[in-house]
This record gives sequence, structure tokens and C-alpha cells, in this order.
Amino acid sequence: MLKNKDFFQDVYDVVRLIPSGRVTSYGAIANYLGSKQGARMVGWAMNASHVLPDVPAHRVVNRNGLLSGKHHFDGPNTMELRLQAEGIRVVQNQIQDFQKVFWDPALELGLP
Repeated sequence: MLKNKDFFQDVYDVVRLIPSGRVTSYGAIANYLGSKQGARMVGWAMNASHVLPDVPAHRVVNRNGLLSGKHHFDGPNTMELRLQAEGIRVVQNQIQDFQKVFWDPALELGLP
């Protein structure tokens, strides 16, 4: 479990770097952290992050731009409302112009 705790912290550190108005995916974070198959673990980290006020979990979506983690927020539209407040257009739980707003930590930060 300690290993997972360290991984979760690494995930949170990356998520804190996502600029407002941009999103990334579970898989992109996992890839950046050297765990290409770890997208599900990133999802678990995001599910556990809602008690941390400084982790913008709403900026992490699935690889297709779907708000797959929205049911872990306070209300059914909280994730969408937070994204829209940052200028991201969401239609039927999917980010529009996904490639335009996608933030890839491997490209933006370089390899760790």
C-alpha cells in the first residue's frame, strides 16, 4: 500500500501542474510516470483526491475526452461546471475540441 501512496502523490503532483483551461487523461499521466498500463491506478488516485482541495481532479478525463470520473464529485454536474468555468466546452459529458485543450505531461514537462 505504501507504494500506491507514493504513486498517488506523484499523480497529484502532476495534476497540480495542469494549467487552467486544459485537460489531460488518466493514461497520459500514467505514461508520464512510467506506468503505461497504470491508467486505472491514476483513476483510483483521482477518486481519492476529492478530500484534497489543491488537486484539480476535474481536469483529468478519459482518453476520449469523456467525463468518466464525474460521479465522484459532489454533484452530477460539478465536474462539467468546473471545466466550463475554465473555458472548456462540454457537450453530453464529452469535451469538445479535445485535442486543442489536451495537455500531455510528457510533452509539456519532459520525462521525469
